[in-house]
Amino acid sequence: MFRTAARAIFAVLISATLLSPLFAQQKSAPALDNVIHTLFAARTFDQTAISPDGKRVAWSERLVDSNGVPNGTSAIYVSEINSGAAPRRITAGNGTTAYAEGSVAWSPDSKRLAFLSNAADSSQAQLYVINLDGGPARKLTDVKGLLASPGWSPDGKTLAVLFTENAARAAGPLEAEVAQTGVIKEAVTEQRLAVIDASGGTLRQISPPDMYIYEYDWSPDGKRFVTTAAHGNGDNNWYIAQLYTLNATGDANGGEMKSIYKPPLQIAVPAWSPDGKSVAFIGGLMSDEPAVGGDIFVVPAEGGEAKNVTPGMKASASWVTWTRDGKIVFGEWIDGDSAIATLDPSSGNVQTLWKGEDQITASGWGAAVSLATDGKTAAVIQQSLSHPPEVWAGPVGNWKQITSRNAGLKPAWGQAKSIHWANEGLNLQGWLLYPRDFDPAKKYPMVVSVHGGPGAMLHLAWPGSHSFAVALSGDGYFVFFPNPRGSFGQGEAFTRANVKDFGYGDWRDIMTGVDAVLKQVPVDEHRMGLTGWSYGGYMTMWGVTQTQRFAAAVAGAGLANLQSYYGENQIDQWMIPFFGASVYDDPAVYAKSSPITFIKKAHTPTLVLVGDSDGECPTPQSYEFWHALKTLGVKTELVVYEHEGHSFNNPAHQRDVIERVAAWFDQYLK
Repeated sequence: MFRTAARAIFAVLISATLLSPLFAQQKSAPALDNVIHTLFAARTFDQTAISPDGKRVAWSERLVDSNGVPNGTSAIYVSEINSGAAPRRITAGNGTTAYAEGSVAWSPDSKRLAFLSNAADSSQAQLYVINLDGGPARKLTDVKGLLASPGWSPDGKTLAVLFTENAARAAGPLEAEVAQTGVIKEAVTEQRLAVIDASGGTLRQISPPDMYIYEYDWSPDGKRFVTTAAHGNGDNNWYIAQLYTLNATGDANGGEMKSIYKPPLQIAVPAWSPDGKSVAFIGGLMSDEPAVGGDIFVVPAEGGEAKNVTPGMKASASWVTWTRDGKIVFGEWIDGDSAIATLDPSSGNVQTLWKGEDQITASGWGAAVSLATDGKTAAVIQQSLSHPPEVWAGPVGNWKQITSRNAGLKPAWGQAKSIHWANEGLNLQGWLLYPRDFDPAKKYPMVVSVHGGPGAMLHLAWPGSHSFAVALSGDGYFVFFPNPRGSFGQGEAFTRANVKDFGYGDWRDIMTGVDAVLKQVPVDEHRMGLTGWSYGGYMTMWGVTQTQRFAAAVAGAGLANLQSYYGENQIDQWMIPFFGASVYDDPAVYAKSSPITFIKKAHTPTLVLVGDSDGECPTPQSYEFWHALKTLGVKTELVVYEHEGHSFNNPAHQRDVIERVAAWFDQYLK
């Protein structure tokens, strides 16, 4: 959740070719090589979208090089759902060259597709429209900056798009920050709402230049937008965003925006009701911009009191849309699973349409579908720990498989089982991943992996190249993934149960979960490890100061000192709802949850990993923890990865993390 410009002070700076001496000459075991190959091998999908008439489905998939490594390009395909015909590639190029193409949006009449492509300039995506009845794609824009989220007006005459003019990097706090020197200023680059005639013309920015627009939805009559937006720094101020409306005919200086709701916590996914009188959205305690979870609210479109239409729901809504008859369809996290349900906002009656262990999404994070106009037909990207991602489409819950991009790809890890236990009146859930080729007559080491967030939920999905914890299963470990208090999936009261209590109740939930696992499977309790990234990295740093039960630990992008962290990270607005005040008003509440406060109790060998351009969990936090362990004589190593943000993008770095984590745990647990 943060960034640093002072890169030179850190202990280890690695690139794709520069490795620390500890593991540089160590060859990965065949089992680990196999699981790494599998983690990188899956073809992944960024988005799927069903046509409004429910007859066709489009999707965007990432392309890979001859070694199976993503090469930065992606392709769009369209398929008839019921014809059985081969998918057709949609492109702005010559049909043979690979580009970065995606962000598809269907026109209301299902005849045209809008999308983004860098076919004209490899360094700049532009907005295109193609008529699916024939003819080449037409380029609508000629801009410099970042375009995102195209969407058609209800009459099909206008396209809206989010536009960050002259953007220096991709949007979002997970990306690598740009280092500053000289006079330091808060980085403010506004993402604005823009419109363009679908038949051609000039892109017009219609939202004010001092407002950052996160999401939008057209009103049913096409005259207005509803948005989530905030003044100032876009990465930081998502946490205090309000719900605004904006006329679709703004002037060159940006139209006036009307606040219709100022929430007490975070909001996301605004959706206009079909009669134009209301707006639905998700509200709740959220710790990361991409990860949405909470209750569903409805507010009058002209402003007023928002009504919680899912009070007491024992789940976390992650996506919403309306059907033509005034019902709400929503995705949810629930007890470690995904689900799709429908809600009558007048009665509060909820009916589950589909529920399962698989992860389903239409794009991004969170359970969701792309829904046709009939409210009954949908497209999804479906995957699980046992089945790699593919596009599916058809009636909700009865989808049929459309793609077979990953046919023949098998798991290189063991089976997973849902684990339930109780602690302090809470019903808790987690996932236990068995070692590959499990033998019940043997005793195994186990690693506890804590998810990021804390506003998130560990659910079953096909792991990718960032999944270093899953790789351990292929290397002969049990891996336990708990969902402690503070997670999504059990309702808002559960999500808020770690407010002003980081490291206490949530840590007790994790450790009672460990005890529950030890009673069920043959784990050697003297060979246990602890790991995690982000909040999981924080919990790893915290855990080694609280117990000696773990023989080794790996802390990724963690938080060592919440007091210094408050002034170092780029998204400090997330902290006040969790800690009740700023660090300047209540330093004690931050100190009591800081691992550094208890650092002299730490004796566990700990590997510390972080990106040098991380704005969410800045490098100094990892340096501070490593420095303390080193000074106190605890075995430790710090690795800082060059030009990586909170989420690593370089495949060589991703592989290096997997190999280092496995080697560290092998050294102490095997």
